[in-house]
This record gives sequence, C-alpha cells and structure tokens, in this order.
Amino acid sequence: MSTSLPTPVFHDVTSLSHDGRGVARVDGKTLFISGALPGERVTVRGWKRHRNYDEAELDTLERAAPERVSARCAHFGVCGGCSLQHLEPAAQIAAKQEHLLEELKRTARVEPAAVLPALVAEPWNYRRRARLGARFVGKKGRVVVGFRERSVPFVADLRRCEILAPPVDSLIEPLGSLLTGLEIRARVPQVEIAVAENACALVFRVLAPPTERDLEQLRAFGARYGVQIHLQPGAVDSVTALDEGQPLVYALPEFDVELEFGPTDFVQVNAGLNRVMVRRAIEMLAPERADSVLDLFCGLGNFTLPLARRCALAIGIEGDAALIERARANAGRNDIANAEFHRADLATIDADVPWARRSYARVLLDPPRVGAREVLPFIDRCGAVRVVYISCHPGSLARDTGTLVHELGFRLESAGVIDMFPHTGHVESMAVFQR
Repeated sequence: MSTSLPTPVFHDVTSLSHDGRGVARVDGKTLFISGALPGERVTVRGWKRHRNYDEAELDTLERAAPERVSARCAHFGVCGGCSLQHLEPAAQIAAKQEHLLEELKRTARVEPAAVLPALVAEPWNYRRRARLGARFVGKKGRVVVGFRERSVPFVADLRRCEILAPPVDSLIEPLGSLLTGLEIRARVPQVEIAVAENACALVFRVLAPPTERDLEQLRAFGARYGVQIHLQPGAVDSVTALDEGQPLVYALPEFDVELEFGPTDFVQVNAGLNRVMVRRAIEMLAPERADSVLDLFCGLGNFTLPLARRCALAIGIEGDAALIERARANAGRNDIANAEFHRADLATIDADVPWARRSYARVLLDPPRVGAREVLPFIDRCGAVRVVYISCHPGSLARDTGTLVHELGFRLESAGVIDMFPHTGHVESMAVFQR
C-alpha cells in the first residue's frame, strides 16, 4: 500500500521587511520569511505563530527572484551579522531607498522634493568597528568567536568574516584558538575591534584577571598578528593597553584632516563610506566663508573639523565628555583654530550658555537612533535656514521631519540612503531641509 506525500504549500513573497526578511500574506496575516526575497515563491519551515504576525524560515524555492545571488560568506544564514548577502547590492540599495521614502510618507506625511543618489562604497571588508561575542563551548572543547546567531542568542561559530576590515576578517579562527588556550577562557565574553588606517586594536572584555601565562599568550598574539591588545575588566573607562602603541587615526584627505580615536570610541563603522558621507553632507549644507555652523552630536569632530575648513566658525556639541576632549585634541592635531567643542546635554539645552546664544545659518545633526526631537525647537530659535540631518533610523528621522516641516516651517529639499552597513537591513540616510 503506497502513501502519497502531502502537497507542499507555496507562498508568494511580496516585499522586504526593514530587517531583510521576505514578507508574505497568509490568510490575511503577515508572515516574515527569513532568507526569502520579493517576487519569490517559496515553501517554509519552522513556523512560529504570534498574535499579530508569524515567522518562518525559507525551505525551498519554486521561483527565485532575478536579484538573488549566492552569498559570499560560508556562515550566511546562521550568523546574524548579515541578512542580505543573497540580494545583489543594487537591489539592496533600492530596497533601503524605498523603505526610507515610505517611512517619510507614512509617518511624516512628506515626500522630498528630490531623492538623493544613494551613497555607496566597497560592500565587502568595510567594517572597522565591531563587537564579537566569545563563548567557551564544553561540547566542542574550545572557544567560539563571532556575531550572534540569526535566530537564537548563541555566538555563531565563525572561521572568518567577509564584512570585517583586514586584518580582523581573517583573525576570527586564530582568536578562538588564542582564547581556548587561556586559563580564563570561560571568562572572556567579548572582543571589541577597532581598525584604523595605521593600526588595529583588540579589546578583550575580561571578567577575571588574566594569569601571567595568559598575558604572555595575549602579547605573543599581538606581536604575531601586528595588533594592539587592550583589556577591559570593568566599564569603558577601565580599558587599558597591555603595551603602549601608536594612537589610532583615520584621515579625511579631501579636507586635510586626520582624526585620532580610542579603541572604544564611537566612529562611523564604514571608513570608505564615511569619507563620501562627509563630503556630501558639507556639499548639501553649503556653508559660506562667513558662516557660523553648528554641529550637534558631534562626537570626536568627524563633521566639525572638515566644516571648519569651509566656514568662519564651526561649533561642535556633544554629551560625552571623553569625546569632547578627543575632539578638542583633534582640532589641535590639525591646527584648526576656528573650531570649538562644548559638552552639553542635548535633551535639555541651557539657553544661557554662550554657544546657545549665537545665531547659526546652518546646522548639521548626527543623532543616535532615538533621533533629535529635543533639539528641534533650538534649531528653530537659532535662526538656521539650512539643516542637514544624518540619520541611523528611518523611524526617528521621519518623526523629526514631521516636526521640522509641519511645525517649524522647513521644507524637505532632498533625502536619500547612506549604505553604511552593506548586506544588512540597517538603513542610514541623509535629509536636507531648507527654511
């Protein structure tokens, strides 16, 4: 007696979610399918039901999208560091641009007068800053190093990484071997990386003091691979170098600026794209020689110092005291005398401090993911006629765009995506506002 196999159920994928999953509708309910692309017809597995949506994994392809490509990384699909390696880069950009414009239209009820061409750079080996997880796995008898897995809170067991900048792209397996040989191998949960143009630093989070033998192995690893070794036993201010090394720097040669940064300082992840972004932002802001320009959320001077090369006075404001000190040192390093840096809580600006009493024709914003809601009234008061907003989250940008346009009298002149994180669902963008 023969039994027939059940007929597979195929689903048509209609769009791409903000995190890079295919979207289908099943019985009126949204189904997010990891690994699926718009235009594909698929079967799924691992169906997880929720109240308002369901989730599943791609099982088989009946019809593939023409934009589908083979993932370059052997760990794609397991590692959570990337979600879009199976989609050709041009299609990734198009999807991100569409997501940005849809968010602006839906949340802000605004469409830009012009769409800026996407800012792109090399899509591989671009990531100069990252935090890698580390975990000793008893069943494997070794430490695994990598990003978190896509669907579960485990460290992905990587051999190498195609998006990390050299030399760390090929140091993941050696790092696992190093940590496995340490006596504190079960007490090192994270390795933070910082790749500069002149050096590379690794910061090991240590939950127990390394033994002398451990320190010898760490130093030997640093010498063998030409990387600086730092230890972090507590908070960020506890980071110390095992041995003194040269400071980390990156350059913005178009503006004759070189910036120094620490191994745990915030810098833009993608070095090549950062150069393109700084150039475009200053072009869009269009400062005149006599202008005073305000850079809010300035960090260590990534925009402020290049701006100072193009205007009379550039003032950078930042809430992190350590970054402000770094920015001031970078101004001195570059012999830039017309840049000032001030620490301030940008959620509650003190209108009586000298920098806040000035007028600024042009303002640049580069806020964190939560956006810049609290500083928008100040931008209105300071007399700004032109604003360039660098965003790392379309939702907060759209919310703030609504305020700028509908309440403060600005026009959204242009907007477009910045592909800071190729092969991921992260959407960064630039928006230009004119009074």
